[in-house]
Amino acid sequence: MSNLMVFCFLSVLPLTRAKTALPPPCDSGIFCTGPVLHQVQKAKLFDDDKHFVDMKLRASPDVVLSAFHNLTNNWPNTTVPPSELQHFLRTYFDELGTEFGSWTPPDWHEKPKFLGKIADQKLRNWAEEIHSLWKSLGRKMRASVEEHPDLYSQIHTPYPVVVPGGRFRELYYWDSYWVINGLLLSEMTDTAYGMIQNFLYLVNRYGFVPNGGRVYYERRSQPPFLTLMVESYYQATKDKEFLRAALPALEQEYLFWMQNRSLIVWVNGRGHVLNRYHVQVDFPRPESYTDDLELSEGLTDDLQQRLWADLKAGAESGWDFSSRWYVDGEGNNNGTLRDTRTSQILPTDLNALLCLTEKKLASFNRLLGEGQAAGRFDQAAARRMEAMEVVLWDAERGAWFDFNIQTMSLNFEFYPSNLAPVWAECYSQPEMGEKAVQYLKASGALQFPNGVPTSLRDSGQQWDYPNAWPPLQHMLIQGLSKLPSENAKQLAFDLAQRWIRTNWLAYVKYEAMFEKYDVNGDGKPGGGGEYEVQLGFGWTNGVALQLLDQYGPGLTSGFGHLSCSLLLPLVISALFMLL
Repeated sequence: MSNLMVFCFLSVLPLTRAKTALPPPCDSGIFCTGPVLHQVQKAKLFDDDKHFVDMKLRASPDVVLSAFHNLTNNWPNTTVPPSELQHFLRTYFDELGTEFGSWTPPDWHEKPKFLGKIADQKLRNWAEEIHSLWKSLGRKMRASVEEHPDLYSQIHTPYPVVVPGGRFRELYYWDSYWVINGLLLSEMTDTAYGMIQNFLYLVNRYGFVPNGGRVYYERRSQPPFLTLMVESYYQATKDKEFLRAALPALEQEYLFWMQNRSLIVWVNGRGHVLNRYHVQVDFPRPESYTDDLELSEGLTDDLQQRLWADLKAGAESGWDFSSRWYVDGEGNNNGTLRDTRTSQILPTDLNALLCLTEKKLASFNRLLGEGQAAGRFDQAAARRMEAMEVVLWDAERGAWFDFNIQTMSLNFEFYPSNLAPVWAECYSQPEMGEKAVQYLKASGALQFPNGVPTSLRDSGQQWDYPNAWPPLQHMLIQGLSKLPSENAKQLAFDLAQRWIRTNWLAYVKYEAMFEKYDVNGDGKPGGGGEYEVQLGFGWTNGVALQLLDQYGPGLTSGFGHLSCSLLLPLVISALFMLL
């Protein structure tokens, strides 16, 4: 790869940022930028910076800004004291949650059919309780959010939503893929339909799906799963008119990613288009304002702005945050959170997802009689598959790896995303999938009793060791299950058994489903990162229900069906803990 060159595709901006003003995080002078945000967040009146930017205004933004200007005139040479800020908030803001009214999904019912597949009585009872959690996670916006949008950070969407839970009080993008799949298993087709319509609405409004349902997320997205959500709904309903109506928005979102998040990598005189996460907003994240300010202390203005933009790109990746995005001064995958350079990395999983998206868009167009469009997407998928094999695939190691566009080299650290092309079925030779299985077995990532860790590096960030995340477990298991060898299929089942047992043990202990789990402790929730572990939890529920549906006849609430290949590492691990 010594002869690689990289430059921007369909963009007037070079990789080194032009010295021009970048757009603010959103148009709100209260929830995204400005003196109110700055002083309130710096005063640390709340344990979580997200608290303030989720509050509702009691008066118009102009009135609130004018009142704050008058307040600051009383302290012209210093910041406003915390007590005065608290009084100001009590006067001009309502507390959290006023944008939603109570709502129980009307299509929820007690006994969806998939429960009958689960042989283990304890797991079947648990699955019923997970199914019941959809009722507690449903939210319906009050009419005032649509009527007075300037009073809320909440983005109005036309249908009720199922939220992840905890501090995540609003719709989130990639979370919802697993939520929707869980809803469809729960036979809550109308609720799933409404979720998808909300995302289509957001594409029609913004040209893409924002990270989540708040105005401070308006300049960044998340892994683009909308096409797969539509495919899940179509497979459940065979509603061809729904598919026809959704297709223009799906193609519009795809165009956004190709126009704004892509690069050409040149290898041996031939260009290969691949995608990255790239958010050109050089302000602190409003929902993590003080974290970003403190992290950037002592940096020059240019380096501060670059860091803030790359932190947003990390949030766009969904992996916020991980040593995966670290690029130190030498261009290597080392450093700390302050070395986050997400935009300088071409991620394997994003490109696998877009390859799968291209294949689905080809399939949708073909199904609807649009043969010419189907051919274009077939060609796009073939070109991307070739690009992934030329740039990301390492034949010696037998996996795909993230590409660093600064050093023009691969990052050989272990992440479950290194096998994302197996999940997407985006590889040309069958032996590549089997090589990836051998890579996984040799990686050291299978030695932990409670799931596959997000990395093998303990950085203190939540998308690193020792945390295991539901979507990554599901993508890995689903990918392995689609390989032809019995060896891969057995490994998929073993990992499903391990993950279900972890989730079940945590539920027995805490009566809660968590967003992430610790790979070392039976039923222990994960930790690290910017906030305490959250419970609820949308995608955890969706993944558990899908695995219980797929493997229900064989799963147990104990170790009973784990194969020897996975039991041995667990025994060794337990012995080391005793020593």
